[in-house]
Amino acid sequence: MYNPLLDTFLAVADSGSFTRAADRLYISPTAVMKQMNALEKHLDLKLIERSPAGAHLTEAGRIIYRNAKFLIDYSRKSVEEAMAATRARDTTFCVGTSLLNPAKPFMDLWYRVNKDFPDYKLHLVPFEDDHNGILSEIDRLGGKFDFLIGVCDSRTWMSLCSFQPLGRYKKMVAVSREHRLASRTQITVEDLYGETLMMVPRGDSGTNDFIRNDLETNHPEIHIEDTSPFYDLSVFNRCAETGNVLLTIECWQNVHPGLKSIPVAWEYSIPYGLLYSLNAPDDVLRFVDAAAALYPED
Repeated sequence: MYNPLLDTFLAVADSGSFTRAADRLYISPTAVMKQMNALEKHLDLKLIERSPAGAHLTEAGRIIYRNAKFLIDYSRKSVEEAMAATRARDTTFCVGTSLLNPAKPFMDLWYRVNKDFPDYKLHLVPFEDDHNGILSEIDRLGGKFDFLIGVCDSRTWMSLCSFQPLGRYKKMVAVSREHRLASRTQITVEDLYGETLMMVPRGDSGTNDFIRNDLETNHPEIHIEDTSPFYDLSVFNRCAETGNVLLTIECWQNVHPGLKSIPVAWEYSIPYGLLYSLNAPDDVLRFVDAAAALYPED
């Protein structure tokens, strides 16, 4: 929609230097200079005065600079509006699914509300539970897919998307099938004394932080080991390989064949529900409202 060389021009103008602009754009100073020459040739205007002291805007450059940000923003909004118009005619909900965030709860919900969406179909979109990439998947809600459904009280996740609770999953522990506790149908917190309990680091999950505080204060006999910030299959593999205990949830009981999940005599649970875009279109919001009517919050 707009000439992308304007991005280079803005970087040079804001930094006052081809070299600093190159650092900001992750390209070479030579590439910056070539792009600026191309823009000036395209416009037939002198935009930048080069000198040993740096790069300075000409009078023409100041006028282009004043309007360039408006042009870029207007172009972005135009594309978003065009995409929204296309989406308005699209009668498919795309639902993300993965090993730790399966689409089955969404399917259960869908069959209860699909009468209100008679022309809509579902398309499942697989993604990987890679903790280095899952945030980008959540950030793409509304593009790659309309919904994820899964456990969420992550402050990071909640800053990137909207969340409609559907219920809660009980907190459990998982152990290898050779572990001394594997034969138990339920355990107490005291049964974990002397064990290493794997869980996410402090700071992102209110539920997990509360559990950690309780264990550190009242059960110091349990050693806590941090996992990666978000679980993926490697976390379950490490639990199986080390013989440690893993803090998990009831819906993950069949994630790893070498592990057994065991209920604990505590009241800890964590919310799960629909994750969707912060700028969701009307049909997605209608679906969320229908789900909320079926699962009113306590």
